[in-house]
Amino acid sequence: MISSIRNMNAVRRKCLWALGLLLLTALYQQDVLAQTPDQVDVVRIDTDLVTLNVSVFNRTAAPAPMNLQQKDFAILDNGTPQEIAFFESSDGPFDLVLLLDLSGSTVDKIGLIRKSAKRFVDATRPGDRIAIFTFTADIQIVSKLTSDHAALKKSIDDIEKPSGGTNFWDTLRFVLEHVVIQSRTEHRRSAVVVMTDGVDNALPGVFGDGSVTTFDELMQVVRRVDSIIVPIYLDTEKESNPRSTPPSAYTMAREQLAMLASESGNQVYRANKVKDLNGVYTQVIRDLSTVYSIGYRPVNRKHQGAWHDVAVQVVGHPDLAVRAKRGYFEMVNNRLFPDEK
Repeated sequence: MISSIRNMNAVRRKCLWALGLLLLTALYQQDVLAQTPDQVDVVRIDTDLVTLNVSVFNRTAAPAPMNLQQKDFAILDNGTPQEIAFFESSDGPFDLVLLLDLSGSTVDKIGLIRKSAKRFVDATRPGDRIAIFTFTADIQIVSKLTSDHAALKKSIDDIEKPSGGTNFWDTLRFVLEHVVIQSRTEHRRSAVVVMTDGVDNALPGVFGDGSVTTFDELMQVVRRVDSIIVPIYLDTEKESNPRSTPPSAYTMAREQLAMLASESGNQVYRANKVKDLNGVYTQVIRDLSTVYSIGYRPVNRKHQGAWHDVAVQVVGHPDLAVRAKRGYFEMVNNRLFPDEK
């Protein structure tokens, strides 16, 4: 009997989440794009183009050069050199989605969060577009993608003190499936910058229902998109209630944030306090300005499900190193979805 009630509640939650997702998607896509699922599939990804976002950094403390060309890169797919079919330099514009976790101990620091979000806007480069979302148990649209800094800051001023739990996995999935799709259709690079402690209420031992999306499902979504995931870990553990959020949940959350970052060849940034976000946001934008986007069509196709090791090298610059995805699986419908082992 108890099991039946739990199953009914789970089904009810999924139905409510699906309905809420439809409404939020409709709201977001007003005046943006009216696309059918079929249209999205057509433009979603080249059927045989493997795309990589490659971060270049100096092995020393010196800054990485900003003017590398296509000829400076070499790609090996399972050890076989590949011909680069697509290249975008590091000064190419980004669509940046800023996700702000307003649950837990951040609720009393909304003023600092607003101020740091404005600093994030100021740190972006000309040509970059920004969208802003906040989330607790629900997702709130602060601003759609725009390069209008004045409008963005006005929207930030309207962010209100929230209430509720944390549905982090649902939020990130929504952004990847329904927001950055606009960037892909317009052939623009995208990155999702998420400020969070990573603790979803669905984690074991955490009070509350949490996301309908499982973490494994979220990882599958991350593997199918070209967006860079940029987690900024905001340390809220010392201010938490261990009865509702045990230390084990924070440990697991940090591990999951590292996995999300690794899937897109990135790293986790850290802010010990809300006021530290100012410097972290500046560093994030600076690091994104060293990202090159490179695509190729593999000459050594194997079979569905086969794993391909990918190595990216900077030719003639022994002082430089790169960070990128380590490979991909050949997937169904002749699509190549980059992935981690």
